[in-house]
Amino acid sequence: MLEQRYRWKNKHLREHVDVLDGNRAPHILLQNATYLNQSLRKWIKANIWIYDDRIVYIGDNLPDKLDDCEIVDCQGSLLVPGYIEPHSHPFQLYNPQTLACYASYFGTTTLINDNLMLFLQLEKKKAFSLLKELRNIPASMYWWCRFDGQTELRNEETIFTHGDVKAWLEHDAVLQGGELTAWPRLLAGDDMMLHWIQEAKRMRKQIEGHFPGASEKTLAKMMLFGADCDHEAMTGKEVLSRLMQGYTVSLRNSSIRPDLENILKEIHELGIDQYDNFFFTTDGSSPSFHERGFIDAMIKIAIEQGVPIIDAYNMATINVARYYNIEYLHGNIATGRVANINFLQCETEPAPVSVLAKGKWVKRDGVELEDSSVVHWDEYGFGELQLDWELDSNDLEFSMPFGFEMVNDVITKPYSITSDYSDGNLSFEHDECYFVMVDRGGEWRINTMVKGFANQLCGFASTYSNTGDIVLIGKRKDDMLLAFQRMKEIGGGIVIAEQGRIIFEMRLALKGLISEKTMPELIKEEKELKQLLQDRGYVFSDPIYTLLFFSATHLPYIRVTPTGMYDIMNKTVLFPTIMR
Repeated sequence: MLEQRYRWKNKHLREHVDVLDGNRAPHILLQNATYLNQSLRKWIKANIWIYDDRIVYIGDNLPDKLDDCEIVDCQGSLLVPGYIEPHSHPFQLYNPQTLACYASYFGTTTLINDNLMLFLQLEKKKAFSLLKELRNIPASMYWWCRFDGQTELRNEETIFTHGDVKAWLEHDAVLQGGELTAWPRLLAGDDMMLHWIQEAKRMRKQIEGHFPGASEKTLAKMMLFGADCDHEAMTGKEVLSRLMQGYTVSLRNSSIRPDLENILKEIHELGIDQYDNFFFTTDGSSPSFHERGFIDAMIKIAIEQGVPIIDAYNMATINVARYYNIEYLHGNIATGRVANINFLQCETEPAPVSVLAKGKWVKRDGVELEDSSVVHWDEYGFGELQLDWELDSNDLEFSMPFGFEMVNDVITKPYSITSDYSDGNLSFEHDECYFVMVDRGGEWRINTMVKGFANQLCGFASTYSNTGDIVLIGKRKDDMLLAFQRMKEIGGGIVIAEQGRIIFEMRLALKGLISEKTMPELIKEEKELKQLLQDRGYVFSDPIYTLLFFSATHLPYIRVTPTGMYDIMNKTVLFPTIMR
């Protein structure tokens, strides 16, 4: 289903040429601009003509017509292409529009986005209509096509159908297949997944891996199957092993894995001094992590770690565009490209003072301009969550002999339950809590215990999770039910109850999964949530990712999924869900 086959229609292309012929005036003239020319690997001085969302000329000449043209004297500024985020998860409480708007203030004006939530929550026609509307925001939005649900889903074969996956792959806004979180299935003989990879390669689209801790032999196998890139290298040696097998390596600095500084130190120690096969990603970090910036912050780290300045900017721009075969649109400042341009004070400060996105100012002389575009989320199935079922004390019965223990923010292992949980209240003297996952439709539940999440948390309810199902955690069953009830009243979100009263609520107005609030508002709420949990015994750094990955089966060792308690290593359901 091709919503827009061409970026510009014939009449638009004729208008662009008319500007060069002197029949039309450009909309913006960037005069005396010193810009990064990546073909020459030099800073070059030129005049840049922009018409609508496109650069129509770069050189010494000035336009013949200047009627209603905005003339900007760029003396004293350095211009670089808009930065590209190649691995965005645009549903980490924020939504694609609010993320893109906020990122653009930091110069990241192109995002290549995960489609998992759209795949799981929307039927194809509505999802594609939403992609079409998101073309109208200032940032340039591209997408992946997932091949699996990142968890054990009931009837997954009816969700990830061949027809739907192929339709996504054929969509012009989709640049890659993956990420391959279910790659062990591929190694075990999943020929349908292998066929989808083959289809993506036939369409000249890339395949993104997800190979944490993979051996050299596994990396080689996945390269033979068609993987092109991996973002899971956590050390310099892991970067080298991927380069040796022919991968492009996406270097990560995220709220869960802030690895970039250490990785760069280690690859330099290994003698790696070529950067054409590298680019950067923040890998869907939680909102508050982005207070310090987006891709601009990674360029800054790279420069500080001795990466040559032009290579540091290339890793955020042209390297990404070349990899995804969109160099004709993005990644450099040249004739014919989309007018995404960052204005810097100096070459060692990648955070821009001014930003053009699609030829429109989104930031000017340090002032962030409001995004006037409106996305009507309710028209695409992202209305307020409405639950037509109740939860009661019968749903909070616990008899499972083992639970799961948190090793870190996202890794969980099994443990034998030793606490007495029969009276509905647990002691604050230990770090075990009741844990319930309930189907969003109210059909099933699974009850167990979680160790290491908190030691003084009374009641917690969240509709934010990898699968969209509801998570309840706490020491007091009455407070867990109270938190659930309040979460239901506000139409979905995250709620904390304590001793019979609500002490925190974060409303996720879009289907109980994402917020319509701006990033600064959301950052404030997330920081408050994190502080409240840490005050009650949460010892890790990122509760948002903890919630997201309780059910994620691409990480060890045990997970709570819609099929039940799932053993990752042995690929078996240990205890199935209970029908309500």
